[in-house]
Amino acid sequence: MAAQRRGGAMAYLRVVVSAVLLMATGLRAQLRVGFYDNSCPAAEIIVQQEVSRAVAANPGLAAGLLRLHFHDCFVRGCDASVLIDSTKGNTAEKDAGPNTSLRGFEVIDRIKARVEQACFGVVSCADILAFAARDSVALAGGNAYQVPAGRRDGGVSRASDTNGNLPSPTANVAQLTQIFGSKGLTQKEMVVLSGAHTIGSSHCSSFSSRLSRAGTTAGGQDPTMDPAYVAQLARQCPQGGDPLVPMDAVSPNAFDEGFYKGVMANRGLLSSDQALLSDKNTAVQVVTYANDPATFQADFAAAMVSMGTVGVLTGSSGKIRANCRVA
Repeated sequence: MAAQRRGGAMAYLRVVVSAVLLMATGLRAQLRVGFYDNSCPAAEIIVQQEVSRAVAANPGLAAGLLRLHFHDCFVRGCDASVLIDSTKGNTAEKDAGPNTSLRGFEVIDRIKARVEQACFGVVSCADILAFAARDSVALAGGNAYQVPAGRRDGGVSRASDTNGNLPSPTANVAQLTQIFGSKGLTQKEMVVLSGAHTIGSSHCSSFSSRLSRAGTTAGGQDPTMDPAYVAQLARQCPQGGDPLVPMDAVSPNAFDEGFYKGVMANRGLLSSDQALLSDKNTAVQVVTYANDPATFQADFAAAMVSMGTVGVLTGSSGKIRANCRVA
C-alpha cells in the first residue's frame, strides 16, 4: 500500500514537472528575433547607439550592462525587476547586498527615454536590457548575436528575492551548477557564461579572503591561487580600502578567452572562477575555451540567448513600464 502511495506521488510529481517545463517552453516560444520590426523598427538601433556612446566614454560599462542582464534574469526571471528603485515601503533588488555594485542604470534610462519618444508604450525594459547586453559584448569584441524579443516587464522587485538566486563569489562547482540548474541552465552553460568575467572588474572585498585565509598556506593564502598573483593583488588591495581590480588582468576590456587562460594559470580572481578547474568536467571546458576562442564566442552567444529566456513574461503577462525605475 505504501509503495502504491509512493508510486502515485512520484507519478504526480512527474506530471507537475512536465507541466512546468511545457509552460516554460511555451513562454520562450513567444520570444522571436525581429519582434519590434513593425511596431518599433528603431528600437534596436537606438539601443546600439546609446550603448556605443556609453562604452566609448567608459569601456567598463560594457561589463556593467552585461552584468545587469545577468542579475535581472537570475532573480524573478528576465523581467527588468533589477531596474526598479526602492520606495519608502520596499527595498528593491538593486539595493540588495549582491547588487549594490551594479552600474549602467543611467544608460538604460537614456535608452528608454529615446525609445518611448520613438514608440510610446511598445518596448519593454526587459528587452532593452537583453539588447544592451548583446551590444556590450559585441563592442568589447565578442560575437554580435541575434536576440529574440517579446519580454514584458514585471512589477515586483524585492531585495529579499536575491537570496540564494545569485551565485556567490565563493561558490564551488556543485553550488554553481545547482543555481544555474534552478534557472534551467546546464553546467556547460554555467561554464561558458562564467566567461563574462573576461571583462569588467571586482571589488577587493569579493576575493580578499583568498589573500589571507588562515590555515591554507604558510602565508595564509589560497593555495589554488598563483603566489605571484596573490602578491600583485595584495598590492592592489590595501588594508582598509575596497578598490576595483580587473577580472582579467591581461585584457580587462576585451571580450576574449583571457578569462579561461587566467583560470588555467591559477589566476582566476574569484574563488568561484578558479573552482572551475577543480572539477574534471568543467576543467575540460575551461581548457577547450582557452585554446579555441571561436568555440567560446559561439557557445557564449548561444548561452546568452538561453539565459535570456529564463522566467520571461510574454503575451498578456506583465506590462510595458514607461519608466524602468518605477514598478
